[in-house]
Amino acid sequence: MKLPHLACWLLLALAASLGADPAAAATAANSKTQTLRPFASEREFRAFVATLRRSQPVREAPAPPPAPVAPMPAPMQAASPASAKAESTTLDRIEVTGSRIGPPAAESITNVQTQGVDEGDIVKKQGDYLIVLRRGRLFTVRIGGDALQPVSSIDAFAPNSDPNETWYDEMLVSRDTVVVIGYSYDRGGTEVGVFDLTAQGLLKYRATYQLRSNDYYSASNYASRLIGRTLIFYSPLQLYPGSDLAQSMPALRHWHRGVTPADFKRILPATRIYRSAAPVGYDFLTLHTVASCDLDAQPMRCTSTAVLGPASRSFYVSEDSVYVWTLNWNLKSSGPNAAILRIPLDGAAPTGLRASGSPWDQMSFLQRDGWLNVLVGSQSDGEGMWSSRSTAGELALLRVRLDSFGDGRAVAARKAYRVLPELNALDAAMHARFIGDWLVYGAGENWDDQARPLRAYALRYADTAPVTTLALKHQVERVDALGDDAVLVGGNDVDDHLYFSSVRLHRGARVADTYVQRDARQGDERTHGFFYRAQDEERGILGLPVLSEDNSDREQASVLFLRNQRLTLSALGQLSSKSDPNVDDGCKVSCVDWYGNARPIFIGERVFALLGYELVEGRDDGNRIRERRRTDFSPRVKVSP
Repeated sequence: MKLPHLACWLLLALAASLGADPAAAATAANSKTQTLRPFASEREFRAFVATLRRSQPVREAPAPPPAPVAPMPAPMQAASPASAKAESTTLDRIEVTGSRIGPPAAESITNVQTQGVDEGDIVKKQGDYLIVLRRGRLFTVRIGGDALQPVSSIDAFAPNSDPNETWYDEMLVSRDTVVVIGYSYDRGGTEVGVFDLTAQGLLKYRATYQLRSNDYYSASNYASRLIGRTLIFYSPLQLYPGSDLAQSMPALRHWHRGVTPADFKRILPATRIYRSAAPVGYDFLTLHTVASCDLDAQPMRCTSTAVLGPASRSFYVSEDSVYVWTLNWNLKSSGPNAAILRIPLDGAAPTGLRASGSPWDQMSFLQRDGWLNVLVGSQSDGEGMWSSRSTAGELALLRVRLDSFGDGRAVAARKAYRVLPELNALDAAMHARFIGDWLVYGAGENWDDQARPLRAYALRYADTAPVTTLALKHQVERVDALGDDAVLVGGNDVDDHLYFSSVRLHRGARVADTYVQRDARQGDERTHGFFYRAQDEERGILGLPVLSEDNSDREQASVLFLRNQRLTLSALGQLSSKSDPNVDDGCKVSCVDWYGNARPIFIGERVFALLGYELVEGRDDGNRIRERRRTDFSPRVKVSP
């Protein structure tokens, strides 16, 4: 049951932590050596699931939905698990070893959340080349040696395979390896395509792997991460009532012609499945799975760890752990309705902590200096599909020490929550980011025409200094960093302009300047649409895709560049597309740009704008960024092999 007031669920958390069960009030000292409890055997795991199943009416697992054909402001349904032949139940001895996390990747052109943890995106740089993923194809463009030349293109899926109902959305690059992440509604799982990148910028298909999972899609988060040569995936896998348990377990297969469901090899033994101490029912029982895959292994090798919990979730990847926040609104007890799961990336056993409320996306989290900080809402429903766009309700900052995580029975104490001013009683979409020592948050448009608060808030999250109210001329549709300071971006209900407010985060927070881009709106709301290149501590250039208010076609986005000079923002100009959006690109698959198609790119002193199939280079003459040249790498343009 959703609780109407923040104070209520904080009091429930306190009551639970002081309840009759001594374990519920476990101290941080006791939890240091405790972890979530794994199942001792396959038999114990199956018996546990069977017990939950008997308490619920048996229903058939839903059929997979058709793949979406166009963007829509409504949640897509998760696909059911892929069918597979019955697997052996003697899986207690599957060898699982901790993945060795390599050194951080080189400086990224992606606006990542955690330094050194790369995130899947539509464009990456490797050596002299940019690699672009668009509409089921990969492209390379040479930029080294002052070049700007398309080099190679290739389908982003396996030769002779059927990509029908598959969405190829994310790409990662490590040395000479390009990895494409997609989701197949037809096969009910995550696809991992691996390609070789030669020194000449040519792309060659290497292999395709399929991970059994539910749809990982989130309107705000990304499914994949890369640390060194280790791929990291979070994926949910629901144990549907009435389904065959053997067909619902995480598994991996190496795709080849003639592949069958029997080729799936389970990668999650029962002894790597952990049960959170938080109560859970059989309906929507989900394996929250973290898979680590070694790119140096031939064929690729993956291991998994999973925790059982309810379906609602948000996840965040720090430099050493994956955090999954699970939420159960149907919980009938008076205890806290959420559990925070901490799954280490080195293969160690997960730990947990019970809590209340929920964050709405990955940007609500920060692990730093031995603490986990999470901005939570009393009505938030996680980030799955479009859940991050739902109202958050009343707000609090949860701040807990990492050594308070243990066997999952301990409850975050009331004093760990700091009640914060709320913003979205009018059902606005929340946006937040931790920047340096500060947390900045606000709210903006959410698919309706209601008025929104023209203010944001900033606070030093590690101390008790008062929260600062930031009076704005606009709503908040993006919070991002300008070095150690912040920028808030959004429109309002009075005009059709896009506003950029710089915020100084030093000796208190204050709005320093506001720049207005007339008759415009954001062309991409995801975090990766934005990038800031710092030139020194007080100067830099930011880039963001924008659309004119009278143009609803994302194909025609421009990238707007602003100069930051001691937090005074000024126009540097735009790099715009000249392509005809009505020309057929012969798209075979993934023909909707769910993850955007425009990016600002800064490489050394060079400035680029990725605009669909165009890469435009600009030159900063000190006053404006002017177009220097452009290239078109679309499929209709012949590209040398």
